[in-house]
Amino acid sequence: MHFYHTNDIHSHFENWPQISRLLCDKKREHSAKGEACYVFDIGDHVDRSHPFTEGTNGHGNIRLLNEAGFDAVTIGNNEGITMSEKALSSLYKDAKFDVILCNLFEKGGGRPAWALPYKIYVTEQGTRIGVIGATAEYTTFYAKLGWEVTSPSEGLKRVAEEIAGQTDMIVCLSHLGITEDEKLAVECPEIDVIFGAHTHHLFHEGKLIGHTLLAATGKYGEYVGHVTVQVDSDAKKMAAKLYRSDQLTTTEQDIQQVNALIASGKQAMAERVFYNPTTLPQNLFGSSPLASFFGRALIAYTKADCALFNTGIFLGSLDKGWVTKESLHTLLPHPINPCIITLDGAELKEIYELSLNEEWPHIEIKGLGFRGTLMGAMIHERLYKNRHGKLYAGNRQVVEGQTYSLATLDMFTFGFFFPSLKEAEKDYCMPELIRDVLGWYGTE
Repeated sequence: MHFYHTNDIHSHFENWPQISRLLCDKKREHSAKGEACYVFDIGDHVDRSHPFTEGTNGHGNIRLLNEAGFDAVTIGNNEGITMSEKALSSLYKDAKFDVILCNLFEKGGGRPAWALPYKIYVTEQGTRIGVIGATAEYTTFYAKLGWEVTSPSEGLKRVAEEIAGQTDMIVCLSHLGITEDEKLAVECPEIDVIFGAHTHHLFHEGKLIGHTLLAATGKYGEYVGHVTVQVDSDAKKMAAKLYRSDQLTTTEQDIQQVNALIASGKQAMAERVFYNPTTLPQNLFGSSPLASFFGRALIAYTKADCALFNTGIFLGSLDKGWVTKESLHTLLPHPINPCIITLDGAELKEIYELSLNEEWPHIEIKGLGFRGTLMGAMIHERLYKNRHGKLYAGNRQVVEGQTYSLATLDMFTFGFFFPSLKEAEKDYCMPELIRDVLGWYGTE
């Protein structure tokens, strides 16, 4: 039996035509030999930073998965929490593959109609393959969007035990990350293969923990994974390898197809949002008219006392003239939500002092929803010190024992730059992304 798998593509379509051709060719090749072949994606295929994904609301990604012959997928956090409840509910309506997901529910406990807790596939030789899947437990974010997400490991173990007697082998589509996968392999020996994702880890030849094989392909479609399983009586022989996508044959038509995806996405976002009467230039390492405009937008949208954000979020300037959905997306491609944090005066003072770190503007950021390169300068909107050195939030002096609301970006609430924000009281604005806030303010 042959299993091909991808994970964390994040709408990086540079090598997708080659990947799709490889998968289709392999399916035909194995079918001609009478061998079972299944193709899985382990989530985060969708990423709203790409114009094709944004312009088609992710439905273009589903079409690409259909064309490549995928049999089953699970969702990643990019499908799950960067899209509205309505958008996710309709995302897979044209899917020709199964969505395997055991730990996501509608409010009230019902399972979404588009998801299955497991699927048992039966090969022509009669081998029964149980496929289970789960996604990372971002409880707060899912709750804000109207979903209930439960413990993925508990859910997977429960389903694996439930179907163990009905299957000859069990494989897991896990968008949980390497640490959780390693624990799952120990705690749930019923699983034969764990196809991993989320932490962008890479196993060139798999990793064996007990009798469970872990397989993962890194990120961005740089590799395609291939796991082979031979069943002989009660024994299973498993092997894993990778194909490097940039070593697959590339044609001129492939390049044209990738460019066509970008062009179609931009065309789909041609709708005008607001008229900008004057050019708003950016400044990566200081204040600018663009940063000031965004700061005012963030305050107006959240009604917070003050705001804090970094200039690295702006991937260009905002030109004079009509601002379209496409130009907003180009400027702010990040799947980042605004967030309102309630802080004591002492905590706000600490955050302000940390934000003055002179090294931060030159730090390269990866992950956290950020799709730029450098942090850039930290901008303080309505958060300032007067000539006597007293800190003010709006018109109020910041005093220990009083509370203040700070509008910022969700990426700053994960504890990497401001550790205290991880545990602070916060309210995420969802499903609005920061580009939606800028567009809203322009129409006011």
